[in-house]
Amino acid sequence: MDPRTLRSTFGRFATGVTVITCRTPDGAHHGATVTAFTPISLDPPLVQVALTRTSKAAAYLEGAAFAVNVLAADQSDVAMHFAGRPGSDPLPWREGATAPRLGGTAATLVCRPWRTDDGGDHLLFLGEVVEVITTDRKPLLFHDSAFHHIGNPSSEVVWLGCQDDPSTGWFDATTSFTAIEVPAIPRSTHY
Repeated sequence: MDPRTLRSTFGRFATGVTVITCRTPDGAHHGATVTAFTPISLDPPLVQVALTRTSKAAAYLEGAAFAVNVLAADQSDVAMHFAGRPGSDPLPWREGATAPRLGGTAATLVCRPWRTDDGGDHLLFLGEVVEVITTDRKPLLFHDSAFHHIGNPSSEVVWLGCQDDPSTGWFDATTSFTAIEVPAIPRSTHY
């Protein structure tokens, strides 16, 4: 498979923009802009971050506490700084007992290391969330290699009345499924 086509296809998936922050072995603050962040579990509270194997951040995160800083809509300059294009403005570092973090974010999840897994040309770092900081700031989004801002919501409560309501779990133990007959649909090469 052509890597450029695959990367372009991955880019069709809109994500938030995070900066993963940690301490280097000598105690300095380090950060990396990452869009490959995923909430994993509520119990225990786990998140996953994917970092390129050869990155400095991957080396620093091995066995280390870290913070997932969900950037706010006005923090594209911070994203660019930690993506390797530093600006002249001072960074909004905040000291934390577990890991350094950034100020002005939409949210921050402070994590202790849970485990590291193979992810092909990336390493998958799972962290146990030990502290959360939330604000009412809107998040910065990334889609098709560009930053975007969130639009107006389509509805106030999207899960209300759904059988997979997050408050009861995707499907609880009492959920049953009834098989239905679906007529065959002719295959087409055009969608």
